[in-house]
Formats: sequence, structure tokens, C-alpha cells
Amino acid sequence: MTGLPGIPQSPLAPRGFGHVHTWVFDLDNTLYPSECNLFAQVDQRMGAYVAKYLGVPEPYARHLQKSYYRQFGTTLSGLMAIHKMEPKGFLDYVHDIDLSVVPPSPELRQAIEQLPGRKLIFTNGTHAHAERVAERIGILDLFDGICDIVACDYQPKPGADAFATFVGRHAIDAPHTAMFEDMPQNLEVPHALGMTTVLIRSTYIDHPAQAKARAWTEPPPHIHHMADDLATFLATTKVRA
Repeated sequence: MTGLPGIPQSPLAPRGFGHVHTWVFDLDNTLYPSECNLFAQVDQRMGAYVAKYLGVPEPYARHLQKSYYRQFGTTLSGLMAIHKMEPKGFLDYVHDIDLSVVPPSPELRQAIEQLPGRKLIFTNGTHAHAERVAERIGILDLFDGICDIVACDYQPKPGADAFATFVGRHAIDAPHTAMFEDMPQNLEVPHALGMTTVLIRSTYIDHPAQAKARAWTEPPPHIHHMADDLATFLATTKVRA
């Protein structure tokens, strides 16, 4: 994996956190526990939207949904590339979900609040979805910004273009940044840029990479830390300078 233009690659990024002053968090299955199965609602609604939009049976729609997800990074990207679909209706529909399954987390709030420096959300979902979920958890006011799929011109993680946009929009100093994600492939570019990377291993398996990650006893080189729960990791790991 190569670095982005204008940003030096740092393959030997440190494993500690004393140097970190910017904290970047994925949203789904990272900031909330994957066991609540919130993303299952999004997944189901994506399949239903694809079936209606393309006029195909739901089993075939699900096949396309997953194929596009694996090939393009998100189902939306595949629909836009192959079918020239306008994204707004899709995004509004798939994020119209019941958030009552997401538990408020005073423990996570305390842990994030104590982190020194900026805190950002970087998501392949929408800004509105991120706000609603973070508000439900009780942590929205702790974040200095949200970078969503619209801000990235619908270029999703793990693509380098999404990270280039994120880095530029938020003036990210990559070697002094830590990123938390549930998708291991989404940490390849951050590692190449010099970020400290943390994989939050999801129990919601929606991609072959997640299933492989559940079996790892040691992370691959582009992942510096692994954890099964974000709040516990932040509370029990020396992440403050």
C-alpha cells in the first residue's frame, strides 16, 4: 500500500499513543457494540432498496448488494458505477432505522472525553446517520467534526481517494493520528500514511475480512492493536500522553 500524494509514508508507525493528538473513529460497529445488530437493519434495507430500484427478486438483489459491497467498497458505489443511480434516495432510505437497540454508553463517553486533542468521526454512512447514532450513545458533543460519504464525493473507505479527502478537509497530521475501525481493510491506507491503527473486531460478520479477523491471534502488520470493545480498550490501554 502506497502513501497519498504529498504525504510521506511511514511504515514503521509507533504502536503507542503518547504522540497522538487526533483520534478518528469509524461509526458503525465501532462506536457502538456490534452485538446490538444495528447495522443488520441497514443491511436489510439496502437489499430491499436494490430489489425495488432494479425490479429484481430479493434473493438476486441481495446477491448484487454483497457483490457490489466487496467489489466497490460499498453497495452504493456499485449501484452508482454500474446503474448510474443517484445516491440521496438510497442513503435516506437505508438509514431510516430504529436506534433504540443502541445502548447509551457513559463508559465510552468518559473514555473519549479524556483523550487529548481532536476527535473525529469518519464514516461511509451519512452525516445525519452519524449524528443520530452518536447522540443516542451520548457522545455527539465530544466530536470536533464528521466526515461522511457525501463529503468524500461518494468515494468510500477503503479507497485512497476517500482518505485523501478526509486528510485534506480536516488537516490531518497522519503520524500523530490514531484510527479505530471494524473493517481491517479500511486500516491499510491509514497505516501507510503513518497513523496508529486499532481494529475493533466485530461480531456482526458482513464481509469475509471480518470473519478472518475474528480468528486472528496476532494482527497483520498494518494493524497495531486489536480489541473486541472500544470502551474497554480505551479504559484499559494507556492512550493518554
